[in-house]
Amino acid sequence: MSYRDELESVLEAEQAFRSRIALRLAEERGEPAGDAPSAAQMQAADEAIAAWVDEGEEEQDSRAFRPLTPLQTLLAEHRAICERILDIRDRRLS
Repeated sequence: MSYRDELESVLEAEQAFRSRIALRLAEERGEPAGDAPSAAQMQAADEAIAAWVDEGEEEQDSRAFRPLTPLQTLLAEHRAICERILDIRDRRLS
């Protein structure tokens, strides 16, 4: 069994979630969604991710009493992966 860096796996998961977010946004907009998102769809995903991060904890906590939409679930999971990436990098620097 070959060695696989933990960070590499988590970075791949982050990219996969970005693609899933892009495809979900395309679906919600009624755009044709193939197997891989277009550059414009990836840009929309990046904007949605940035907006989700900018909302802050307060806004997300208020949703705790309502079910998250499929898009919000993907965004929350993406954020958790990004936090894991930061943790791995922090551990390596210390």
